[in-house]
Amino acid sequence: MADAASQLQAYYGGTFDPIHYGHLRPVEALAKTAKLAQIVIMPNNVPPHRPQPRASSAQRKAMVELAIADNPLFSLDDRELQRETPSYTAETFRQLREECGEAAPLAFIIGQDSLLSLPRWYHYEQLLERCHLLVCRRPGYPVRMPDEKQQRWLESRLTSDIALLHQRPAGHIFLADTPLFDISATDIRSRLAENRRCDDIVPPAVLAYIREHHLYR
Repeated sequence: MADAASQLQAYYGGTFDPIHYGHLRPVEALAKTAKLAQIVIMPNNVPPHRPQPRASSAQRKAMVELAIADNPLFSLDDRELQRETPSYTAETFRQLREECGEAAPLAFIIGQDSLLSLPRWYHYEQLLERCHLLVCRRPGYPVRMPDEKQQRWLESRLTSDIALLHQRPAGHIFLADTPLFDISATDIRSRLAENRRCDDIVPPAVLAYIREHHLYR
């Protein structure tokens, strides 16, 4: 493992509307594989690629705090919730890079679906200049970019060397076979609207908060 000065700092973004085990369990497995001491959950306020969240920024932040309260692996960064502008990941990592310095190893955790759509992201090519990408891969699903140029781009940046991720500041993509939890926030919101059980897929404290504040009805 790298020493504390070069410890890879990983960030995990999303709307978390609401946060659920499908978010948490795969990245817990990723943390073991990639030897991550901590994962920073970073909820976004105005997602540029998807519909606006149903719960407010304050409510989603509160649910994340409840979900991770007893798990020292996770911490929370709410900088994107404080913006009124779209939460562009490239801009967030520009800011993080300025804060952490040029040598600090940084990573962004995404799912396989996000990797495949990455070329549609705002200034996606700048992202790997500022961080590594740690991809929670769906077991059994091949990773194939939409066209050959993008596939060559992916293959030129792939690494299986975990030590390299901790030693270099940015530039590599790591594919991790993480457990697949077939859970979506959309399905959870539908279940809640229909008064169906969600206690097997949503942390108890989060579920209690949802009920207390009458969310997703």
